[in-house]
Amino acid sequence: MQTKEFEYILPEELIAQTPIEPRDASRLLVIDRNTNSSTERLFSDVVDYFKEGDLLVLNNTKVIPARLIAKRSGGGKTEVFLLKDLGNGRWEALVKPGNKTPVNSILTLGESITIKVEDKTEDGGRIVQFSSPEESEIALRDFGQVPLPPYIKESISDISRYQTVYASIEGSVAAPTAALHFTPELLNKLREKGVTIAYTTLHMGLGSFRPIKEESLEAHRMPFEYLCVPEDVVEKVNQAKEEGRRVVACGTDVVRTLESAAIDKGRIKAFQGTTGLFITPGYQFKIVDLVITNLHLPRSSHLVLVSAFAGRELILKAYEHAVESKFRFYTFGDATLML
Repeated sequence: MQTKEFEYILPEELIAQTPIEPRDASRLLVIDRNTNSSTERLFSDVVDYFKEGDLLVLNNTKVIPARLIAKRSGGGKTEVFLLKDLGNGRWEALVKPGNKTPVNSILTLGESITIKVEDKTEDGGRIVQFSSPEESEIALRDFGQVPLPPYIKESISDISRYQTVYASIEGSVAAPTAALHFTPELLNKLREKGVTIAYTTLHMGLGSFRPIKEESLEAHRMPFEYLCVPEDVVEKVNQAKEEGRRVVACGTDVVRTLESAAIDKGRIKAFQGTTGLFITPGYQFKIVDLVITNLHLPRSSHLVLVSAFAGRELILKAYEHAVESKFRFYTFGDATLML
């Protein structure tokens, strides 16, 4: 398929700059695959669409303070955005300004922490080296800032709003945004209704958020991201599928996690490793029955995934409605529920 088939007109002012308070007060666009229709609700109403026995799977990743402001040896500052821990104090990173931070540059944090720029990556990033793994941990702890996406131009007063209320496993440089809508109270309402909640981990990088540059989907390659599906989640998912109960994935990240761990239709296995799964129209979903997610940008892999799940025509029709109704898009935006 051609990537241009996943374009639509999104006015810039609809890209949300700040989170709604409280979290579950955001709007919800319910997209029904059976009736080819969409309905407007509030996210707090999502409980109405769950049934007793449903299994809701969430991503418990936590965003790390990956943004560092370092000094260059010749003067001036460089932003170092740590993307992926390569081990032994080495990281894949973005640096800004790149033209003033060539390979072999030495950057400093505080009085004693040094960062050496070792190499370039294929997509214009850098490989950086701390003097030890311990120093990279100190750098994150003492100098790191939680990074907001570049399209968010306004600061937020409470940086915890860029974490889910249950975030626990550090490793992401971007938040699992669909889950930002959940509050502890809303999760308790689901439990009271008889919904089981399970947690997987997928550490999210920036690559999956970037627009697809290739003209065809077949030419696009997803960046590899770390995921973990523990044994207790395997048992819950497999039992739910055996008993005909629905598995609800919160976020395209959870969709990719569960489908990456699938061994056949209706069964998954414990998995710890990386995935580069790119879900496109025609993909046969093996595990996921319903999806909660946000409204995604044109030409994004996320938009392609939801189109694979609900159908491209229905998704683009629903997105046209969302634009006309001035829904808020992307990270701090409103949500969708695909039935």
